Amino acid sequence: MPPVALQRRWRDLVDRRLPQAARARPEWPVRLDHCFARILLDNACGGPWRESVAPPAWANMPPDRLSLAIDLGEAVLAEKADLGLLNRRSLAWRGKIRRSVPPPVPASLKGQGFVLRRWLRADDRPFADLNADAEVMRHFPSTKSRGESLIEARAIDRRFESDGFGPWALDVPGEGFVGFVGAMRLIRPMPFGGGETAGATVEIGWRLARSAWGRGLATRAARLALDDLFGRCGVPAVVAFTAACNTPSLRVMQRLGMVFAEDFLHPALPADDRLQPHRLYRLKAGGTSSIGDEAPEDHRS
Repeated sequence: MPPVALQRRWRDLVDRRLPQAARARPEWPVRLDHCFARILLDNACGGPWRESVAPPAWANMPPDRLSLAIDLGEAVLAEKADLGLLNRRSLAWRGKIRRSVPPPVPASLKGQGFVLRRWLRADDRPFADLNADAEVMRHFPSTKSRGESLIEARAIDRRFESDGFGPWALDVPGEGFVGFVGAMRLIRPMPFGGGETAGATVEIGWRLARSAWGRGLATRAARLALDDLFGRCGVPAVVAFTAACNTPSLRVMQRLGMVFAEDFLHPALPADDRLQPHRLYRLKAGGTSSIGDEAPEDHRS
């Protein structure tokens, strides 16, 4: 959709449709247009939107994130997104409320030959280099600029603040930051069972630099992250999905003991994109496998 058409949809959504709908929804936590805009934009950006977008947001928001904000608003209207949850995430990022997840987030999780830890500013450069590598990003629509990588890094770490879990920085002694592995709550509504409700599904994923491929790191680190997710966080189940052509990540899912669930078309990709066909895998707590640690390549699912 052209940017101007997206902007028109956004203004109609937050200026008219959501405030009108609020009159019949006394349980909604907000009523005013700027409050709806704050909630949707923050969740689309993964943090306070002004930290990554210059005002006015409707004119300066990148089309993909404005599209996500619109999708969230439509999901709220269709009762497929919990406006209260989205509002609490926004307020937690802005320091207005404390995170409601009771288990404290550890600074790190130690594995054999690697550490999963919270993100550091020193990770910015290697993360940007990773995202600029066309081979690493060959199963993504494009590489990312340094600015886009900085925004993504901040949004990733903020997930720990809002949800109590997130994608951990993967650190290897003597090498430092080599990527990330961990879980995230799916905010964009997705066209598969359970994914239609924004925020209801948790995804496990990974993205590793080429220097970390071929050592089974994604599999071993994902197992460690899943143990924390199922144990400390009490998450009952996760999904993982990737482009149907991404064989290395599909193998990692299988090594984790995940079970193929269904094929679907990714809603953020155009119909003629080779990456649009995706495969979905599921895993319940207690279902991880300990076989097949070696993986030829590791990518983000």
